[in-house]
Amino acid sequence: MISVFDLFKIGIGPSSSHTVGPMQAAHHFVARLIEEGRISRVASLKVTLFGSLAWTGKGHGTDKAVILGLAGEVPETVDPDAAQRLVAAVETEGRMLLAGRQPICFDPAADILFDRKAPTPRHPNTLSFTALDEDAAVIAAERWCSVGGGFVVREDAPADLGAITAPVPYLFANAVELLCIGRDAGLSIAAIVRKNEFSLRDEALVLDHVDRVIATMMQAIERGMRTEGALPGSLRVRRRAHALRARLESDTGRNDLAPHEKMDWVSLYAIAVNEENAAGGRIVTAPTNGAAGVIPAVLRYYRESCPGATQEGMRDFLFTATAIGGLFKTNASISGAEVGCQGEVGVAASMAAAGLAAALGCTNAQIENAAEIAMEHHLGMTCDPVAGLVQIPCIERNAFGAIKAISAASLAARGDGSHLVSLDQVIATMRQTGADMNSKYKETSLGGLAANFIAC
Repeated sequence: MISVFDLFKIGIGPSSSHTVGPMQAAHHFVARLIEEGRISRVASLKVTLFGSLAWTGKGHGTDKAVILGLAGEVPETVDPDAAQRLVAAVETEGRMLLAGRQPICFDPAADILFDRKAPTPRHPNTLSFTALDEDAAVIAAERWCSVGGGFVVREDAPADLGAITAPVPYLFANAVELLCIGRDAGLSIAAIVRKNEFSLRDEALVLDHVDRVIATMMQAIERGMRTEGALPGSLRVRRRAHALRARLESDTGRNDLAPHEKMDWVSLYAIAVNEENAAGGRIVTAPTNGAAGVIPAVLRYYRESCPGATQEGMRDFLFTATAIGGLFKTNASISGAEVGCQGEVGVAASMAAAGLAAALGCTNAQIENAAEIAMEHHLGMTCDPVAGLVQIPCIERNAFGAIKAISAASLAARGDGSHLVSLDQVIATMRQTGADMNSKYKETSLGGLAANFIAC
């Protein structure tokens, strides 16, 4: 089972696999040193980034995320402004407090290595940590994989640490099983997920997390819409959400608004979130940072534009999206470095389409149909970030993913749930397509738009 706590993590930008994951891995490595009583012996530390982390780590802030994790920070609680000051101090002084307690020598320029040649046998996003004592003898060494969506796993671990193995009332491995459970138990997909979550944690704790996720998503939209200036990075991309909101608001008094202008607001919401993500702000992995704007935009559309929208409807949206995201995570991937952007924006659109369909009162069959439609039309989407930054084409891509999700939910709602291509077949196709995709189109910035765009 993949939990709502796993798929929807509150953290910071710009990347779940390149920022949130490495921060988590660094934190886990240090936590083990503490647990085993070895942290007091550490005098220095070496970190090596491999594969996609090496190719695009600078643009994604992977080196900075590692510093934060080693210092004891975690994505959910780290303050973005304080984080920038902490990283700057380490870079200037060449020293840091490991886990906030053990002083060590650490010069990021020399002690964080970007290895673009060594193989990555388990996952393209791999990093290693080596702790040394005063005599440069190895105290501990570990290799970790950041497998997408902020999930991390030891390279030598037998299973994905993101999966919950405790018994739950309704365990399902694919969409067919999910629909059968719903039919036999007379439950909606959201109700199935609720019962599973409540069997593992106190109901109030689960609902509090879901409500905090919703609130954080809405806050990210608001911050994105009111903030101006250029995004960090070599491209100096100008934020657009603030000006776009002003233009849309100035048009609200017109009597001749075109129906499609409603979708401009949806695009605005998605762009606002992903500009916040690109700036390293507080966002929610949904299911990844690169795709963090799709679900908030569609959720905001439901809240602002759908008659009868309620907080319970928003909760059902996220519980349903959790079920769909879990199927992709379990049977394919949500990592752009593994399967391209079809695994990020594509999965987010599928989750959002299912969530919206559920919130609008659709049947389980219609919900599964909505999820299938949304992913079917993202198949083959590459991940080719220009300059290794989660900006071009990522920000606009979230806007189109949100619009596709709404269209998919609407189409499914007007049908009876029957369709020829199943969600399970689409998930299998996405996995196979990702395996066949050339590695230069999987978050390396070596192909596609990243290779053809010439920055002046």
